[in-house]
Amino acid sequence: MTQLAAITEAAQPRARGHARVSAKRRGEMSVIDGLAMSGSMKVLFPRAPRGLDAMLINTAGGVTGGDRFEIEADVGEGADMTLTTQAAERAYAVRGVDPGSVETRLRVAKGARLNWLPQETILYDRARFTRRLRVDLAGDARFFMVEPLIMGRVAMGEVLRDLWFRDRVEITREGCKLYLDALRMTGDVEAQMARAATMGGARVMAALVYAGPEAEGFLDRLRALLPETAGASLLAPDLLVSRIVAPDSLALRRVLVPAIRLLNHDEIPRPWML
Repeated sequence: MTQLAAITEAAQPRARGHARVSAKRRGEMSVIDGLAMSGSMKVLFPRAPRGLDAMLINTAGGVTGGDRFEIEADVGEGADMTLTTQAAERAYAVRGVDPGSVETRLRVAKGARLNWLPQETILYDRARFTRRLRVDLAGDARFFMVEPLIMGRVAMGEVLRDLWFRDRVEITREGCKLYLDALRMTGDVEAQMARAATMGGARVMAALVYAGPEAEGFLDRLRALLPETAGASLLAPDLLVSRIVAPDSLALRRVLVPAIRLLNHDEIPRPWML
């Protein structure tokens, strides 16, 4: 990078955002226990038929070079909370080499449940983006995660010829590693996705994880919902994992919505309905 480019890069405005929300059980209900927000990250609470729904909003409109976002959530003993997003997150092209980042830390106490169900993350050409999700579960806590990823929007003719993306998910139970998944995409992702050994030309994918004592009982029913370009496995009696690829976001949603309903008491977050 030239000296002028370095100065220009440093002079660009950077978005910062932090949100921390916690839930507790009050009688038969799950309610807000604590809430803190700063910068470009906000939280709203749509009405939900059960549990507590929290909707994250990035008022910066997306993530670009040098942006830093942090999300924290704590679900207290016996409580039930769903975390989702108002809309798809967008990782935009950057001018320099400094990546944008999203760090998420979730903690789920004894007898509690947390659903982590953000809408799609859209990667744009020349994006530099890193994200990390860390989940700490108590012994009998339940956790359900769906993370959809779009590598360029098909309808807009977008292609990814120059991408730098890092993604890491870590789930522990009582301090012991339960699940670890890391993804790295670099360079001409369009060409990489076209290979039969990777995605066979598919443009979107999603990771699904369910951690809970009912996991084994869901396996056959989840497999019945999946297309040929998806699979589901039990990594442990209480850990169900699925990876789904699809040609576009609409095809992916047609799989994800029934899967979410299956694993979430026949409910989907309200923003997913819009």
